[in-house]
Amino acid sequence: MTTVPTKRLKEILNHFEGQEIIVVGDIMLDHFIKGTVSRISPEAPVPVVDVKKEFFVAGGAGNVAVNLAALGAKPVLVSVVGQDLGGEMLKGFLRDKKVNIYGVTEDPDRPTTQKIRVMAEQQQIVRFDRESKKTISPSVSSQCMKSFELAIKTAKGVILSDYGKGMLSDHNIKTIVDMCRKHKIPVCVDPKIDNFKKYKNITCMTPNTKEAWEGAGDSPKTGEEAIEKLGNKILKMLDADSILITRSADGMSLFEKGNEKPITIKATAREVYDVTGAGDTVISVFTLALAAGAKLPEAAVLANYAAGIVVEKSGTATATREEIEGVLK
Repeated sequence: MTTVPTKRLKEILNHFEGQEIIVVGDIMLDHFIKGTVSRISPEAPVPVVDVKKEFFVAGGAGNVAVNLAALGAKPVLVSVVGQDLGGEMLKGFLRDKKVNIYGVTEDPDRPTTQKIRVMAEQQQIVRFDRESKKTISPSVSSQCMKSFELAIKTAKGVILSDYGKGMLSDHNIKTIVDMCRKHKIPVCVDPKIDNFKKYKNITCMTPNTKEAWEGAGDSPKTGEEAIEKLGNKILKMLDADSILITRSADGMSLFEKGNEKPITIKATAREVYDVTGAGDTVISVFTLALAAGAKLPEAAVLANYAAGIVVEKSGTATATREEIEGVLK
């Protein structure tokens, strides 16, 4: 168990403002259609949703960037959208949230990734996906990496947000990590299982328990000893500085290079309402804290408090510095 003085945590929060963080990864447009159900369709045995509300938000790496902006940082997004209405809507939403999108490249040969969810009360009835999972073309990749090279000159941290939609190719992953090491800035990863073992020599990876077991190629086991072995295995496998396993109601376990024993951080949420986007909040706060001068355990404690805030909210939510400061003990 670890504790960090409240005064120190507030100090770190005060340095969030204006920190430039690059987010590289797969962005998507999340489209929600919400309503009520009172009857079954006469045309087929399916519910009829009486639509009451419809809205759009940024998902994937886009939500990470929105989280950073809500915390007072200056996020720069490097990603791909299609030349379509979804792409225009997504870019417009991100601009409104104060996300710098000069690194978002349009690709005429692929659609903007969209997730369309139809909800009745809090129950999801159906989801439609529009997407391509192909690796982005060499020409589009080159444009994205030029934007990254420009942004890294002033950035204080980098987040790789991998949703398996083709933005993070093997070449891009290696190039980005190498450049971060060269510039001596933290690079943190929210992984996709297929690419898990490719993220070598990083500052931190933030898998949840399920992702950690799958990424390590092991079948899940219970108990603290099993988690300890798992975290140390991933740490060595990736030659990473640290691994932060998020464990839902069991809090988080931080593994650092050179320390056999992990640091355990208790969960802070009073009531878990919705875990959507909590992983995006964790990596946003964690990386931003490192950029603001925090040590790894200090960054993990702040990320844990932030996660406790967002899981008490409905939908893809964010936490502000004021909210985090309000729950510090």
